[in-house]
Amino acid sequence: MRKITSLLLLLLCAVTVLSARENKYDRGIVMKTFIPKGQWMVGATFSYSEHVDDNFEFMSLLKDIDSEGYTFKVTPLVSYFIRDNISIGGRLAYSRSYTKLDNLSLSLGDDISLDINEWNDKSNTYSAAFFIRTYLNLGDSKRFGLFNEARLLYGFSKSTSSSDLGSGLSGVHQLKHNLNIGVAPGITCFVNDFTAVEASIAVAGLNFNWYDQKKDQVYDGKRTSSSANFKINLLSIDLGIVFYL
Repeated sequence: MRKITSLLLLLLCAVTVLSARENKYDRGIVMKTFIPKGQWMVGATFSYSEHVDDNFEFMSLLKDIDSEGYTFKVTPLVSYFIRDNISIGGRLAYSRSYTKLDNLSLSLGDDISLDINEWNDKSNTYSAAFFIRTYLNLGDSKRFGLFNEARLLYGFSKSTSSSDLGSGLSGVHQLKHNLNIGVAPGITCFVNDFTAVEASIAVAGLNFNWYDQKKDQVYDGKRTSSSANFKINLLSIDLGIVFYL
């Protein structure tokens, strides 16, 4: 009886496989070489922003805002195409931000108000990432293409928030570690045979953070957090220029 059952199962599997082959649907997708094996890709992204607020008011809640600050970030990258349309590589990133808040008034009603004066915040962030990219050209175009990037990133940052950054002792000193696993699709456009501009946006990922704080060099605090998301954030678009060698 067991032998008969086994034979029937094998026969059923064989019929299923043959049926799948006979009913195979051709979607008409033809893989073409967009970037050939053996090429190197190098490039960088750069961003800088600054703000100055002079007696500014926001939504009638934040008033008398006097502040100034800037954010700077640079990210070099390099990758190598191990196969046609497939590359592996890495990128480094450094960013620095600084905010000086001279005055801010928070008003939540007649009985609730808060004033902040002479507050400073600065941070330096370093990160490294390993990524794998796959490319797909748009139709027969050799100029426009799509890519998808899977990345593994680790970074850490040091920040200080204090009313007196000059002393180096007072205020909150924080060390943050970050681990991110994500996916970022994008589009690339060749300006000439060796230069391309590209844009990508992170749409999914796992994020883990570890915080270590020390207040006034006396009190210690710790915090951990994790998150998973699948969303499109239009404010996280990365723009860059790359060169193919």
